[in-house]
Amino acid sequence: MSTMTSDRFPSTRTQLAGVSLREIARKFGTPTYVYDEASIVEKIQDLKAFDVVRFAQKACSNIAILDVVRRNGVLVDAVSAGEIHRAIKAGFEPHAKADGGASHPIVYTADIFDRESLDAVVKYDIHVNCGSPDMLEQYGKRKPGGDVTLRINPGFGHGHSQKTNTGGEQSKHGIWHEQLDECLRIADRNGLTVTGLHLHIGSGTDLEHLSQVCGAMEKLAAEVGRTLTTISAGGGLPTIYKPGDTYVDVAHYFELWDASRKRLEAKFGHKLTLEIEPGRYLVAESGSLLTEIRAIKQMGKNTFYLLDAGFNNLARPILYGSHHPMSIVPGPLDDASAAASDDSAVAASGTARPAAEVVVGGPLCESGDIFTQEEGGYVRSRSLPTAQVGELLLIECAGAYGFAMGSNYNSKPLAAEVLLRNGAAHLIRARQTPDDLIRGEAIPPA
Repeated sequence: MSTMTSDRFPSTRTQLAGVSLREIARKFGTPTYVYDEASIVEKIQDLKAFDVVRFAQKACSNIAILDVVRRNGVLVDAVSAGEIHRAIKAGFEPHAKADGGASHPIVYTADIFDRESLDAVVKYDIHVNCGSPDMLEQYGKRKPGGDVTLRINPGFGHGHSQKTNTGGEQSKHGIWHEQLDECLRIADRNGLTVTGLHLHIGSGTDLEHLSQVCGAMEKLAAEVGRTLTTISAGGGLPTIYKPGDTYVDVAHYFELWDASRKRLEAKFGHKLTLEIEPGRYLVAESGSLLTEIRAIKQMGKNTFYLLDAGFNNLARPILYGSHHPMSIVPGPLDDASAAASDDSAVAASGTARPAAEVVVGGPLCESGDIFTQEEGGYVRSRSLPTAQVGELLLIECAGAYGFAMGSNYNSKPLAAEVLLRNGAAHLIRARQTPDDLIRGEAIPPA
């Protein structure tokens, strides 16, 4: 199990993946999300022991990111009709080929069907992971005779925040474990075959809780019986945001699940496919939010660095009190001499600066628009190098639930997105324009 050290995230940066951050800002503007493709591929390789790695695309759903994971052998999970559409546009087949054996390229996972989602899964023959008895009933009436997966709430959960805990009776997610028999009867009435079980108890789980999930899976699988062909470990693998954070031991995690899988295979007399469904784990560390410092204010004892990015761009701090590493990109953007200077020289000048305790905030008309806060809204300072207005600040480990949770609050445009591949920066989403903000709006006749 590896732990983050303080030198993993330096206090100043000039480049990401060999690409100048100031050049990215000059070319694409700020705020801009920047993703390192190589980081995503490395995380995929971490999980290669599993039969299927299925990306929970809600973490970061740009079609270019979906294309990266697809080309590296990863399948995809969708939680809406829109995510089904994205996956297909990114090149995923809607359903497994008829030659047998292949896992479903797209699985729709939810606790309900809105009408558009139900229409989409029927139209494209998307495999469904049902999270409620009503959902199972509705699917059976529209598509009797199909195969389904059941997402079960085992009665307990865990997460880095109560808001990311997806198990137990306080959670809305999954079929309550005591209702499994009822759901098997619903499936029988509609000619549905339960071929998969899925358990996910929350984001930030540890091995102690994961071992409990494995035990629950075996018990529930025995109740379903020999129709099962797939079990899913869900997601929730932790990522590292600050010193002291640790990764889960992925090899041990696989061993726990593989042992459960083998016991079930012995019971059923046939092979089972073992899936894992990471979201945050694959993309969090790949992504950073590149912003510009637009004002520095002294408010009593507090010094504020105010950015052109707010919680409309990155909501995790205001939602969960999440910690994100930050670094200063030294050198003013609009300085012609800085534009021509060597990044290494600029970096040296940046590291020579004294540190300051600062509060980092955004431009929105909300007191909660603070990136250095703890859960509950408590404002905290962060030690960062002294900076000047016009320099850049990088908010790191923001690739998961960053852009994906962005909004147009205060009529702010959604940020641009850039993918770093082989030393080059590629625009994968253009920044919204003022006309984009009001597209679809209309003033009725007076």
